[in-house]
Amino acid sequence: MGRPVCVIANPSAGGGRTARLLPAVEAALRGHGIAFRVERTHSIEHARELARSALAAGEVAAAMGGDGLMGAVAGELRHSDGVLGILPGGRGNDFARKLGVGGDPVAACDVLAEGREQRIDVGDIDGRAYLGIASSGLDSDAGDLANATRLKLGHLVYVYATLRAVGAWRPARWEVVIDGEARSFVGYSVAVANSGVFGGGMFLAPDARLDDGLLDVVMIQDMPKRTLLAALPKVFTGAHVREPGIELLQAREVAFHADRPFNVQADGDAIADLPATVRVQPGALRVMAP
Repeated sequence: MGRPVCVIANPSAGGGRTARLLPAVEAALRGHGIAFRVERTHSIEHARELARSALAAGEVAAAMGGDGLMGAVAGELRHSDGVLGILPGGRGNDFARKLGVGGDPVAACDVLAEGREQRIDVGDIDGRAYLGIASSGLDSDAGDLANATRLKLGHLVYVYATLRAVGAWRPARWEVVIDGEARSFVGYSVAVANSGVFGGGMFLAPDARLDDGLLDVVMIQDMPKRTLLAALPKVFTGAHVREPGIELLQAREVAFHADRPFNVQADGDAIADLPATVRVQPGALRVMAP
């Protein structure tokens, strides 16, 4: 790879996993003969500033942290000749999983050295970029619980949070406009997927592609809580899509709101509030892929 690399590292990601593995990543980059510098970020806005700096310097912006960091850096690189590198250091590492990079940031240095540039789609929700799945409803409650807990559960924190959220859930009425077609339903959630995977390996939209110029919309209608919980393990293989009450569609633009307030979770963080409009930006981002 000809470009130098700016490693944008969030030391606190993954409960300190990034901080622990950063020296090994630096050693791996040196072993590949890659010119690099390391910048430790202390906030999402700081990460965006560092991404803009890397772009201006002609460097690959290699995000080392969780999916939220990946999405923030991607937002600054989209629609440019900048390139995103992936060094998974978070809990879920779902974008790295979908891209085929894996969960080991040291091994991911091989992709920076020997991989190829690939153009992928970016999801945009009211001006903010995301890479994974933008979801609201039950997922809002689960995301808030996952981010608030101090339990050291690793990627299983998302399962724990979902179980707690289901226990307290009451149905919501949703109004959704999919490429101009309006519909409404009572149920658990609306999710608009770019990568199709979230929550530490949950393949909510298993057939979603990063380069098809489309978003995969998943709507989960009202059903008994025990039925939903019985289907939950199937999300890790994508088999849940055959369950009654789960509808999948594809679209380029999706607007949605509910009969009570929810935030919209994407890439591990709350990034918007309802009502929200999501659009796909086809081929907007260059990323280093295997």
